[in-house]
Amino acid sequence: MVLSRSPSCKRAGAGYNAPMSNEKPQITAYLKTFCGWSEGVRAIMRKYEIPFDEKDIIKNPAFRWEMEQKTGQPLSPCVEVNGEMLPDVSGEEVEAFLLEKGLVVASEAEPDAPIDSSCSPEQHERQAQADAEAKGQPGKIVFLD
Repeated sequence: MVLSRSPSCKRAGAGYNAPMSNEKPQITAYLKTFCGWSEGVRAIMRKYEIPFDEKDIIKNPAFRWEMEQKTGQPLSPCVEVNGEMLPDVSGEEVEAFLLEKGLVVASEAEPDAPIDSSCSPEQHERQAQADAEAKGQPGKIVFLD
């Protein structure tokens, strides 16, 4: 099942809880190496101390292909929770989903990174540098006035 991004989500807090069983949710996250949205998803996983399988779609193009096949679209991050796909999702939306499904317990703890923001200029620069290094290309020269 693929869920679509909702326009508004509620934030909550920390504490892993699986009321129907003692098993933690099975989570696979298709993320970019340097991306504000992807870091927001990671921040939620750290906040709730939930282990997850991270598939970096930048470092491994096969993961991007896998993500696109599963979701039918190219946007990331995408997070699969117990077989349910959340395509093009923010950390805030992942948190709302986990709370709605009763997979975590709300608390007032703050995540350690923004959970609903795009990449900063610094993240874009780090990604460009990483891409250039991966291709064996030198970094770009920036002229300042």
